[in-house]
Amino acid sequence: MNAISIKALTKTYRSGFIPRRRTVLHGIDIEVAGGEVFGFLGPNGAGKTTTIKAIVGLLQPTSGEIEIFGERAGTIAAKRRIGYLPENPYLCQFLRGRELLEYHADLCAVPRDDSRVRIPEILRQVGLEPASPLPIRKYSKGMVQRLGLAQAMINDPELLILDEPLSGLDPIGRKEFRDIILGLRDRGKTVFFSSHILQDAEMICDRVAIVVGGIVRRIGSLEELATGDIMGYEVELSGCDRSRLADLGQIVVAQTHTVLLRVEGAEELERVVSEIRARGGRLVSVVPLRRTLEDVFMSEIRYQQAGGSS
Repeated sequence: MNAISIKALTKTYRSGFIPRRRTVLHGIDIEVAGGEVFGFLGPNGAGKTTTIKAIVGLLQPTSGEIEIFGERAGTIAAKRRIGYLPENPYLCQFLRGRELLEYHADLCAVPRDDSRVRIPEILRQVGLEPASPLPIRKYSKGMVQRLGLAQAMINDPELLILDEPLSGLDPIGRKEFRDIILGLRDRGKTVFFSSHILQDAEMICDRVAIVVGGIVRRIGSLEELATGDIMGYEVELSGCDRSRLADLGQIVVAQTHTVLLRVEGAEELERVVSEIRARGGRLVSVVPLRRTLEDVFMSEIRYQQAGGSS
């Protein structure tokens, strides 16, 4: 069973003195398998937060269906299986870290005997055990984010929904947060998080969806998104002097015994390989250069800006 199933999700707002319709989600279709880390990627204003609010039941979609482990989104049965970290969590500044988790455990109806065991364990998982006696107002941005994740974990949910959890963190904080997410996956949890930080998504996601202008443009694993998108080739060769190769392609690295060339296109590759052999050189390797997640992401944004609609 899928952890999340979204079918034909749309959201339209009415605004202004003379109400005007503004559609921010255009038929979103996403399926997230249980136990995977799924990245929901897009620029600011793409519809990421709107989609997340619909998933957790904070926003009523105009049309479409959302199911959480087979339960309709927004129902008590669905909410019990979700832990949610909003983009800008507001945590009571006058409480201590441990007190906040105790409060949220009560809100989630976690039995006191269970919460006494669970809270220290969660604090260790997010690296906040030493800071738990401190008032939250003394926490750094990264500590607040980790405490927000801790409160989302307090009811031991099967699915964690995280809205821009890595935004505003320094490199150390991002690394720590990525490790926590991977640890959750190792424990069988499903993690759905939105982000515009592509490097982090590449490091931890099993699959991603790229949303632009309220439309899911691409979805799949990183390997699937790059399939067929070869930008060129790197050709390593030996036995040829560098001065005799300048007309064949861009020389990337010239070492004592080998030279690395970069060429574009399959036809150009065939020509270069033939020339290398004709000039007495020996082909060592040919490596295709595939598009990165950033290349795919920027391509979809440019397509949308150029007026693409599907």
